[in-house]
Amino acid sequence: MAGQVDVYEKVELDEALSAARRYLLTQANAAGFWEGRLSSSALANAVAVFALAQVDRAAHGEPIRRGLRWLADTVNADGGWGDTPGSPSNLSATILCWSALSVAGTEAEPALRRVERSAEAWLRRAAGGLGPSDFVRSLKARYGTDNTFSVPILAMCALAGRLGGDGWRFVPGLPFELALLPHRVYRWIRFSVVSYGIPALLAIGGLTHRHRPARCPLTRAVRDRLFPRALRLVADMQPSHGGFQDSAVLTGFVTLGLAGAGCRDHPIVKRGVQFLLSHCREDGSWPIDTNVATWLSALAVRAFDAGGPAMALPAAQRRALSAWFLAQQHTAEHPMTHAPPGGWGWTDQPGSIPDGDDTAGVLAALPKLGDMDDRTRAAGMRALNWLIGLQNADGGMPTFCRGWGKLPFDRSCPDITAHALLAIDQWMPLASGPLRKRLERAGARCVCYLQRKQASDGSWLPLWFGNQLAAGERSPVYGTARALLSLRELTLARTAPIAAMIERGGAFLVRAQNPDGGWGGALGVPSSTEETALAVSALAGADHAESVRRGTNWLLQATGLAAGADGGLRFEAAPIGLYFDRLWYAQELYPAIFTFEALARVRRLEDGKTG
Repeated sequence: MAGQVDVYEKVELDEALSAARRYLLTQANAAGFWEGRLSSSALANAVAVFALAQVDRAAHGEPIRRGLRWLADTVNADGGWGDTPGSPSNLSATILCWSALSVAGTEAEPALRRVERSAEAWLRRAAGGLGPSDFVRSLKARYGTDNTFSVPILAMCALAGRLGGDGWRFVPGLPFELALLPHRVYRWIRFSVVSYGIPALLAIGGLTHRHRPARCPLTRAVRDRLFPRALRLVADMQPSHGGFQDSAVLTGFVTLGLAGAGCRDHPIVKRGVQFLLSHCREDGSWPIDTNVATWLSALAVRAFDAGGPAMALPAAQRRALSAWFLAQQHTAEHPMTHAPPGGWGWTDQPGSIPDGDDTAGVLAALPKLGDMDDRTRAAGMRALNWLIGLQNADGGMPTFCRGWGKLPFDRSCPDITAHALLAIDQWMPLASGPLRKRLERAGARCVCYLQRKQASDGSWLPLWFGNQLAAGERSPVYGTARALLSLRELTLARTAPIAAMIERGGAFLVRAQNPDGGWGGALGVPSSTEETALAVSALAGADHAESVRRGTNWLLQATGLAAGADGGLRFEAAPIGLYFDRLWYAQELYPAIFTFEALARVRRLEDGKTG
């Protein structure tokens, strides 16, 4: 890279690190935590606009018009849409946006008509045609047996008239009656919907039942009788502000499903509409979620801690963060996943669901915020019990629910397992008696799982993160870096199995480094700030000085932190996050947090060499 700087000039690295620290401090809100900003989503826009039109097109005319205009303004040059502005066009987003354009009607302005025609051309190329069988086949290829997303997409197409006069026969019926069984039996049923998709299962299941009822009279009668119970269950799952999982996508699917099933005036629909209206941005767009504040704040605490005392958070902010984290801990069984009390979700909003990664993240963050009082210790013990209770039979950690291992986003995964192992390791000295023994067993099982899941090339694959430009849209760089960051902080890191995993993972990251010094999701994939920063953090302190030097050079240049770089700071966010299966988002603070942590680790590495 032209104009590379010598990262080992301490004065310059100190200046870059201080600039990154100042920037991050300014991004915290008045309460001391980080909310960030999620990218606007064409897919969320399409579902939200269509849901509002299904409920009452006339009453919601202005947000519908603004949402459609936003879609027209952000269509890709090839005629399709990706999940974020500038993302490559994909089938799901484009089908849904094309369906949403149908609400403009015959009076659509010329720009919308042009966009609609270009979307049709893209779909013909991507799906082989505009027929229902073309969409069914293409969505099956994309999602396999997971109906969480494919069936709502087809249902929205059918409501929009995009599947023709007999379109409902192409929409698989979702067995909403199964969700009325006791939740303890869910893990034994071959559910085609992931745990967090139960509200959509109920709403879209009721929709398909209305438009394509079962042929068997007895089945029809049973479903007619059970649907009011399904509505009560959805109502019990709906958060106080109306937004299921704080997501415009999930809330939109539930809202349009129930509206299409003849329940436009139901309180669930009214609350869903209010959530959608209140979360529409000034430009007419919707993000996929309100925020990931708990996750971001835990990541930020880790980054500030990596810099040592000189880079630490101000004492008042540490106290405020500790109190805020404790206030976000779930204290009751969750109505959607039936998770017991004790975990943390990704956000401070009512739609949050406790999950393994965020619970591990907060557990790892709390000890870094200062001396822990009795309240903090008690919260940590509850969370540890919750976390090890989540562990699957294979020794790995899933996201939401133990035992739902048949579909992608409910299975064990290496990055969450490594994160949980770190949390267990850090809290082990504070535990005693039976809990300590359980933690020891859970930790040993995590290690065995990670050994089994490490690929022959030394990499691990993550679950909720990926890279749109990599093979299979996977990011072994992200997964490996995340796992290594956790493993290298373990007090058990000197044990032979863990040391061997660290060595193999580090070797993989070195081989995956691009010629420009940065990292993408895999070798040859364009470098991103997020993946480069994580790789540098994971390798700093190991015997990979040249890779660390080249990666740090890339970061300093790409972010504008290098001395003499023009244009100020440039933390350009890449869509590396996955919200649902194959639904991408970018988070504006990921590159800043990850870069600060990387530079902090490199700076401490240099202090160790010269101390």
